Amino acid sequence: MNLDSRIYIAGHRGLVGSAIARRLLAGGYSPQSLVLRTHQELDLTDQKAVHAFFEKEKPEYVFLAAAKVGGIHANNTYRADFIYQNLMIEANIIHASYKHGAKKLMFLGSSCIYPKHAPQPMKEEHLLTGLLEPTNEPYAIAKIAGIKMCDAYNRQYGTNFISVMPTNLYGLGDNYDLNNSHVLPALIRKCHEAKLASQSTAHSTQSSVVIWGTGTPRREFLYSEDLADACVFLMEKYNAPDIGEFVNVGTGKETTIRELAELVAEVVGFRGKLVFDTSKPDGTPRKLLDVSRLQALGWLAKTGFRDGISRAYADYLTRFVHSA
Repeated sequence: MNLDSRIYIAGHRGLVGSAIARRLLAGGYSPQSLVLRTHQELDLTDQKAVHAFFEKEKPEYVFLAAAKVGGIHANNTYRADFIYQNLMIEANIIHASYKHGAKKLMFLGSSCIYPKHAPQPMKEEHLLTGLLEPTNEPYAIAKIAGIKMCDAYNRQYGTNFISVMPTNLYGLGDNYDLNNSHVLPALIRKCHEAKLASQSTAHSTQSSVVIWGTGTPRREFLYSEDLADACVFLMEKYNAPDIGEFVNVGTGKETTIRELAELVAEVVGFRGKLVFDTSKPDGTPRKLLDVSRLQALGWLAKTGFRDGISRAYADYLTRFVHSA
């Protein structure tokens, strides 16, 4: 990419898309080079609208970060929405990128594409070697379809469409809706609200935070700004043949949900009880990415876990507490 290239970021208001926009601007790309549309301005599930947008704007580079996302509850409850919306978004953008001559596209998937009982850490070649986790199967199938679509277009049409599979993400601009958010932002909100409750004269200092599952599943977490840095790094330096069908993006480090909850509580300053509701599902028992392929290309995550959580909590306070 050149600093004045026309770059479309699909989903620029989301956790990932906004981080990519910040990273590009920090790297010297012109604000005028970024092509951005809100959902109100462009419905990405509308094929006709997407093609009209590409015909008019003719982006040279595309970051496909738009998606319907959520935690276990949202994935398991809105199964049809997750598969339909994600399939439509990626199919429309990938096909329009081909039809209108985009030089390069990056599709952002998810580590949930891997089998529930995949060997750990999960290598790229473990894709489609076993059954998926049932609670997020529709979403995972949609993301697998995006990977395969990019690969198919590369093989048939000679396009340069690359795919990256991030691990669990958190960071600036995250979603804190307790019904739809992922585990880390949900814990930040729960611990903050429980801390406030414990400080109230009407409540005991022993307020509690309820966490789904046993606390034993192991997860890997990546700060969103680090993901954005990896995406721009790959977009600038590597092409589809260099990275294979797709490449994992993560830290290569994991923590249990219990350890995560304890760390979030410490950062937030919550000193009450952590209660694990074992009647709720755990999801996949372990999810750790093998990031050796990306490391061999020369990229490593930079943000420490505690530091990243502290930044995320500060962002939460700015957006939802201090602005109230």
